[in-house]
Amino acid sequence: MTLKSKMLSAVAGMAIFAGGAAQAMDEITVGYFLEWPMPFQYAKVMGTYDEAMGVKVNWRAFDTGTAMSAAMASGDVHLSVSQGVPPFVVATSAGQDLAIIDVAVSYSDNDNCVVRADLEIDKTSAGELAGKKVAVPLGTAAHYGFLKQMSHFGVDVGSLEVVNMAPPEGAAAIAQGAVDMFCGWGGALRRAKEHGNVLLTGAEKEDLGILVFDVTSGPASFIAENPDLVAKFLKVTAEANAKWADSANHAEMLPVIAKDSGMDNDATASTMATFVFPTVADQLSAKWLGGGAQEFMKGVADVFVSAGAIDKALDTYANNVNTGPLVAASQ
Repeated sequence: MTLKSKMLSAVAGMAIFAGGAAQAMDEITVGYFLEWPMPFQYAKVMGTYDEAMGVKVNWRAFDTGTAMSAAMASGDVHLSVSQGVPPFVVATSAGQDLAIIDVAVSYSDNDNCVVRADLEIDKTSAGELAGKKVAVPLGTAAHYGFLKQMSHFGVDVGSLEVVNMAPPEGAAAIAQGAVDMFCGWGGALRRAKEHGNVLLTGAEKEDLGILVFDVTSGPASFIAENPDLVAKFLKVTAEANAKWADSANHAEMLPVIAKDSGMDNDATASTMATFVFPTVADQLSAKWLGGGAQEFMKGVADVFVSAGAIDKALDTYANNVNTGPLVAASQ
């Protein structure tokens, strides 16, 4: 199966969302990731979203951002917290009408590729990866990082056997010796690193222009038709981030976040130490939603087109960012 056909399979079912979201909402469904601890989960557990928004918020866990896109396309999910930029770009490039409403987290060291230890391959010998089997969740931030790293090392992706695996599956595969390299994030990345080594550090990836950040996204029509509801959601998220920014609150918040993430306290603290949660002011700046994120998305799309992963990129992704609710949330 070609890389493009695998990508098409990964985004199958992403029909353009045209559901009727204009009716009064009694409840909404929000997607998120397990083993991906974030401050919003404290508010989630405490019921703060339900109280602030005046609706019941149902939470649904996902393994990949591509699965989030499919669920939003079907109308089953109204918002997705911490969707990776690449799966967002894949969906919108294919015609799905999604919009970004905030920058959820930046995490260069928490999304990476791991090479099996017994191969003894590092950044000085990455050319030896040719012919190897790689577990990659297609259409995700990990996929983008994988493509950029292979380009940097001069490794022809066509010479690799690329297998589409969600991170938990990929981590199990590298532990069993079923694959030679794993690409993924979070708890799965930690487990994979027990069996191998990363080729590049987060700082080294950033030097190559490999930014790694997630967004909160949703069907553009739902966001446009429910701006006040979405603004309230973002305000609760921002307040949870601000609370976490004060380390005096960690003792109170950490156990709650850890339990909701399906992790122990130490692993949660270790993971969150690699995360940056931009303030609303930062998110609205030129670096992020003021233009930087839009330019980055175009770059991601162009890389995917060059790799044969998607057919074409949009001329611009500026129309897929809606800062209105975030601005309202800051007032």
